[in-house]
Amino acid sequence: MESRVLLRTFCLICALGAVWGLGVDPSLQIDVLTELELGESTDGVRQVPGLHNGTKAFLFQDMPRSIKASAATAEQFFQKLRNKHEFTVLVTLKQTHLNSGVILSIHHLDHRYLELESSGHRNEVRLHYRSGSHRPHTEVFPYILADDKWHKLSLAISASHLILYIDCNKIYERVVEKPSTDLPLGTTFWLGQRNNAHGYFKGVMQDVQLLVMPQGFIAQCPDLNRTCPTCNDFHGLVQKIMELQEVLAKTSAKLSRAEQRMNRLDQCYCERTCTMKGAIYREFESWTDGCKNCTCLNGTVQCETLICPDSDCPLKSALAYVDGKCCKECRSICQFQGRTYFEGERNTVYSSSGVCVLYECKDQTMKLVESSGCPDLDCAESQQITLSHSCCKVCKGYDFCSERHNCMENSVCRNLNDRAVCSCRDGFRALREDNAYCEDIDECAEGRHYCRENTMCVNTPGSFMCICKTGYIRIDDYSCTEHDECITNQHNCDENALCFNTVGGHNCVCKPGYTGNGTTCKGMVSRFQLAMPNPAYHSSTRKKSYDKIVKSGLA
Repeated sequence: MESRVLLRTFCLICALGAVWGLGVDPSLQIDVLTELELGESTDGVRQVPGLHNGTKAFLFQDMPRSIKASAATAEQFFQKLRNKHEFTVLVTLKQTHLNSGVILSIHHLDHRYLELESSGHRNEVRLHYRSGSHRPHTEVFPYILADDKWHKLSLAISASHLILYIDCNKIYERVVEKPSTDLPLGTTFWLGQRNNAHGYFKGVMQDVQLLVMPQGFIAQCPDLNRTCPTCNDFHGLVQKIMELQEVLAKTSAKLSRAEQRMNRLDQCYCERTCTMKGAIYREFESWTDGCKNCTCLNGTVQCETLICPDSDCPLKSALAYVDGKCCKECRSICQFQGRTYFEGERNTVYSSSGVCVLYECKDQTMKLVESSGCPDLDCAESQQITLSHSCCKVCKGYDFCSERHNCMENSVCRNLNDRAVCSCRDGFRALREDNAYCEDIDECAEGRHYCRENTMCVNTPGSFMCICKTGYIRIDDYSCTEHDECITNQHNCDENALCFNTVGGHNCVCKPGYTGNGTTCKGMVSRFQLAMPNPAYHSSTRKKSYDKIVKSGLA
């Protein structure tokens, strides 16, 4: 007897809520077609008969148009919508076959805050939006909407909960990233197009509305909320849920395999390239960069230190470094006064009278170089330096690096008293004995860093950095300590949940009287609440457990 009373009371609440839900507060409603004041003078649209005669319907023609709300009108829209997390988009439409167009778009510069699109080429409905983390997202709903037939479309968003109704049937229900409605000044509102040049919708639209309220879809389909299941029906629905879960698992497995095949197809048609020092290399292409052999693999440059081959040089030649190359090559030599000189090297010889004679190794013979005179020096003779490769003296502190040097990337030229030498930059090591080529030292891999516990070492060119592990905050450049997300209110727990800090993170647990996963908690309906209906209880704020069911075959 008691169960019958409870069931009758519950159904009475449902019926009353459905009736109350039919009325829409004008302050929560945005009637787009009325506010835009479309008419015969509006280019690209004309009034036509709609699905019903209660409101105006407009044909969006295949011609240039600019259906955009004025700045003042758009701001009126956004004052109702800004920072709201529960709203519904309603539209009655008949889209031309195979047309791909935007139904409505709210965007600022290149950021799409809310854009509803129907693609007749791919047979899908798309929702583009921007989340609270300022990242763009796209939800795709496979459905044939562009079939030149009348459809009622309703998209209800409640925080991270999204429901798509078409022709008063629930097609999709998803949990998504929470959309952001923090609309900046200058945001624009477009109808039937993304902008002046793209996303033209072709077809008829009627009753385009935004309702800033829960379960706004009831305004379009009032019968959705008027039936109450019996206990027997409820048990049947539970069984259906279990069957649908099995179907979903099988479908998900098929979808996963299909995605893997699509990824392999993408790799076949899209050749990846690599960019290094302004040059573009194709996949598997190899090249030499200084003292490293590099290859483009899967769009990433991978380099290994070059191993120089052993070479046997012919008579009157020896191994020596060549400008622009890492490894030594055989070069001609000259033997002169018990020393070996390579091709192009010079040496001075002073006679007993102090006259300087300059020789240069050419064609395996030391040949005399004619003197062209020396420039005057502006330093005292005590500050002058005699060089081994030139008869002309230089002043102390002379910049030999300015003449010519062979120091390559990550190596710097340094002046000595009578010559220039190469030296590796800090954090780099020499790849050959003259320090002309240097490579980065991986302090992380070699254990030459100072990162302490709760940090991770990341190698950087010439150095390293310590980054904090997830759930920890920085103390100094090398140390991190545990971060209490609960105390600092940097957690994602529902307002009806308790936050418990853990090592490297936190846990969310719903408070007594609420159920959920902690990030989302909903109140549980008690028997007392069912027996004592509240007349102020608005149906649009109610959530029934059986609302979770999507009719089989609609998706």
